[in-house]
Amino acid sequence: MTFDVAAIRKDFPILDRTVRGGKPLIYLDSANTSQKPRQVIDAMTEFYERYNANIHRATHELGEEATEAYEGARAKVAAFIGASEQSEVVFTKNVSEAINLVAYSLGNSGRIGAGDEIVVTEMEHHSNLVPWQLLCQRTGARLRWFSVTKDGRLDLGQAGDLINERTKVVAIAHQSNVLGTINPVSEIAARAHAAGALVLADAAQSVPHGLVDVSSLGADLVGFTGHKMCGPTGIGVLWARRQLLEELPPFLGGGEMIESVWMDHSTYAAPPHKFEAGTMPIAEAVGLGAAIDYLSDLDLTAARAHEQQLLGRALAALCDIEGVRILGPAGTADRGSALSFTVKGVHPHDISQVLDDAGVAVRAGHHCAWPLHRALGVQSSTRASFYLYNTMDEVEALADGIRTAQKFFGTR
Repeated sequence: MTFDVAAIRKDFPILDRTVRGGKPLIYLDSANTSQKPRQVIDAMTEFYERYNANIHRATHELGEEATEAYEGARAKVAAFIGASEQSEVVFTKNVSEAINLVAYSLGNSGRIGAGDEIVVTEMEHHSNLVPWQLLCQRTGARLRWFSVTKDGRLDLGQAGDLINERTKVVAIAHQSNVLGTINPVSEIAARAHAAGALVLADAAQSVPHGLVDVSSLGADLVGFTGHKMCGPTGIGVLWARRQLLEELPPFLGGGEMIESVWMDHSTYAAPPHKFEAGTMPIAEAVGLGAAIDYLSDLDLTAARAHEQQLLGRALAALCDIEGVRILGPAGTADRGSALSFTVKGVHPHDISQVLDDAGVAVRAGHHCAWPLHRALGVQSSTRASFYLYNTMDEVEALADGIRTAQKFFGTR
C-alpha cells in the first residue's frame, strides 16, 4: 500500500518548526502525546470564537450549538471504536481518570470485597496499576499479575492459576506503551468471562492506530485518551457496555449528573451523564471529534502499514548498532510502533539529550512503567515512538544520533 506521508505532514504545523539552533524537528514521542493537525486546532478555535457556551443547560442558540457539538463528538467516538450506541461512551479528562472511575465505582458498588482478586500485568502503565492497588487497600481484595517473558510477551501459561473463581477484574494493556507488545485481550477475556470476571482494557496506545473495535475486542470496559490520537489534552474516554454503566454508581457528584436532588438524597441521570459531573471539557471534546474526523478520512490500514515499515526499519537499524538492547519483541508481529531500548555504558537521559541536540525528540525514563523495567532488569530506557507523520529519514536520524552518543561518551 502507498501512504502519502508528505501530504500528511503538511497538516501538522508544528512539524515545520526548527529546534536547538535551527535543526528540523524530528518528533519521535507520539506514544507520549501526538501532534495535532490544523483541522483540530481550527475546530477548537472556531468553538471559542463562534459558539462557546456551557452544554445541556443553556436554552440560547450558543448553548444549543455547543451541546450539539459535544454530543456529536460522543457519536463520532462511538462510531470510531465500534460501539453499539453513543450512550456507552463516557467522557473523562484522560485514560487515568477513566480507569480510576471504574476502580472507585466497582469498590463503591460492593462488587469487590475481602478475599476477591484483581489481576493485572507487569507491563501496565501506572495508570492501570495504582488505581487497582488503591482499590485492594480499601476493600481487602488481593492484587495478582501476569509476568512478562524475556521477549516482552505476557506469560499466558499463568492464566490457569491467576484467573479463577475469586477473580473479579482483569485489567490489561491492549498495547504496551514501553514494549509495543499487543496483548491477546480477546483470549484473556474469554477465560476471565468464563470465571465470571470483568475485563478492562487500557487502549491508550492502540486506539490512535485504529486497532480497536469494542464489539470484537472482548473487554467489558475500554479506556483511552484524546491527546495520543491527534486530539487535545484534557479529554479521555471510557467505553463500557450500557448495562454495566447502569449498574455502577457514579464516580463524582455535582451538577449535570443528577436526575433530582433533595436535601437528604439524590437520584442520578442515565448513563453516560451519570459519570460526567460538572462542566466538562467541552472544547476538548470538540477537538477530539475533529481528530476522529481527521483519522477517519485517512486509510488507517495504509497508515498502519506505514508505521510497521518505520518500526521494522528502526528494529533493523538499532540491532546493527553494537551495545544497543531492544526491549520487547524483536519483530513487528503483534507489535505496535513504540520502541524502547538501552545503550551499554550510556544513561537513557544522556541518549535523549544527545538526540535532542540533533533535533530528535524521544522520551527517556521508566515511562510510567517502573515494575516492567524492573522485570526486564533495567532501571530505565529510551523510547522512540512512530506515528503516521514520521518518515524513514527520521528513523535514520534516530540511529545516527545513537551512534553519535556512543562516540561522545566513548563507548565505541
